[in-house]
Amino acid sequence: SGCNPFAQTGRSKLQNKRASLNQQIIKQMRMRAGAENLLKATSNNKVKEMVLLELSYVNSNLQLLMGQLEGLNSSVEVYQSSQETANIPLIALGLKETKEVDFSTLFKDFILEHYSEDGNSYEDEIADLMDLRQACRTPSRNEAGVELLAKYFSHLPLMESRFFSPNRQTGIFFTWYDSFTGVPVCQQNLSLEKASILFNMAALYSQIATRSDRQTITGLEEAISSFQIAAGILNHLKETFTHTPSYDMSPAMLSMLIRMMLAQAQECLFEKTALPGIRNQFYSLMKMAQEAAKVSEIYDQVHQSMIQTPIKDNVPFFWSTMSQVKTNHYRSMAHYFVASALLDHQLGPSDDEDQQEKTLSQVYDRLPEGRSPLDILKKKDERERIGKAHIRRAILGHEEALRIYSLCHHLNKLEVLQDILKASHQRSLNKYSENENEEEFADYTEAPDIICDKHEKDLGFTLKGETPVQVVSLDPLCQAAADGLKEGDYIVAVSDTDCKWMSVSEVMRLLKDVNEEGIDIQVVSMMDSNPPMPTKSATFCGNLPKTYSMICLAFDDDDKNPKSRKVTKKSSFISWGLKNKLKSASTLSLPTADHSGALPWNKPCPTFPSSSSYNNDSALY
Repeated sequence: SGCNPFAQTGRSKLQNKRASLNQQIIKQMRMRAGAENLLKATSNNKVKEMVLLELSYVNSNLQLLMGQLEGLNSSVEVYQSSQETANIPLIALGLKETKEVDFSTLFKDFILEHYSEDGNSYEDEIADLMDLRQACRTPSRNEAGVELLAKYFSHLPLMESRFFSPNRQTGIFFTWYDSFTGVPVCQQNLSLEKASILFNMAALYSQIATRSDRQTITGLEEAISSFQIAAGILNHLKETFTHTPSYDMSPAMLSMLIRMMLAQAQECLFEKTALPGIRNQFYSLMKMAQEAAKVSEIYDQVHQSMIQTPIKDNVPFFWSTMSQVKTNHYRSMAHYFVASALLDHQLGPSDDEDQQEKTLSQVYDRLPEGRSPLDILKKKDERERIGKAHIRRAILGHEEALRIYSLCHHLNKLEVLQDILKASHQRSLNKYSENENEEEFADYTEAPDIICDKHEKDLGFTLKGETPVQVVSLDPLCQAAADGLKEGDYIVAVSDTDCKWMSVSEVMRLLKDVNEEGIDIQVVSMMDSNPPMPTKSATFCGNLPKTYSMICLAFDDDDKNPKSRKVTKKSSFISWGLKNKLKSASTLSLPTADHSGALPWNKPCPTFPSSSSYNNDSALY
């Protein structure tokens, strides 16, 4: 059974509000549809004026309701761990809402008509199935809740084979509400039901991840695993149910959600690495700088996905702002780590000069003109100059994160986030003050960008189908997409090798050794012979016409011929950091919003040190 839907928990209250808003939204949409039909049918000017006035009123109400729904999707504090007082909040997906479905009468009639058996003899089994579906509307936020959804999902193929004939409509309507817009979608087949259950399984895993205790290694491991599973379910949903009419399950939206889940998994991995304390040593600091840069890079990809049309019109402003804040925050952390490594540690006689040179060269993709890693390490003035440049970039980045934070009123409610951002900013200011020399002339050296570790890469798309193989699940930000590759393209040649008759595994073997320069592939795009304009996909949502835009390209005569595309590998979302297994009295830690002052800084502490400990030398940033 599921949770008590009337339980007064924060999460149940949120879902009840979501259900209520969905009902109000569909009511206003029906009123708008009726007014628009009346406007088309009447020729009376007075009636038209009254209808236009009513339409403006209804549209205003819809905007208000959509704003309230966005506020629910921004209520991340409800999903956080009860022990969570010192970490940056994470984003969980809300569960999709659905209407009750009565299988009883129609299933009994079908059993009698098709199987020539008395449907009443299966009354208990049908009731159990209906109870199972009802329980899936309020699953508990743990593995039992996931198992409940999985159990119902496993029943759906059996129901489909026995009761849902492709040649006959059963009369059973499944209605699910878009989790971002509240717009209802109604279908008589089980495809929408299957897809929505999968979406809710992913949402439930994201909620399990956000409620994990991130003050412990076990809790962080649970969060990492749950976010990765959520991403995997969403990816399966994207590849399997490619024509789901609900916009929250469109390929573009699912790609963004997958990226967000993996970004949060990477963030938790960074926190896990930092939790035991960061050794105040050159190599440890450089390693953490690259891990922080990795988190920043992935959140930047998330933000870029969120601001693409039409995703930006449906994603809560809170989400895109939070991803932007984290991009700047973790990038600034990376610069602070490098600054600490250069300013607090000098190259001594006992240090491995070659190893430090290699480590520093791996942190940068380029160096200021005329400088080499060895020059920076061996020359004290050069080392200080570059170190100060990094701390200046850290300060500017933290200031930018605080500025962006102030732009979103939903973010302003998260005091813990503000405390962490301010603590980080103050720590960087203190580091700069410690190394400031009033007698020196102003130095405007710009610090180089910090790059993350290079790990195994992927192509940015997957392949499926018989021969020739077809491109699916294309990452819109990968290089192949930038060069013109589209979902649905058929690959007919890789470099000079004809692969029209090759299987997926054979084509992947040709692509697996792609280097940084990329490889040419030839593709065939299937397009209409004379499309007058970019097309739209339409469906019916709660008896109302609903359309959502699909990414379309204008027709070009050149598209009739195979096209050459360049494919390069892109960085994978998850790069496993080096676990810091050593402990030392000289360890560093990260700022938190903890105000108790009860955490000693010379031993392992939560992921971020207290904002009240700006001047504590043993805390890191």
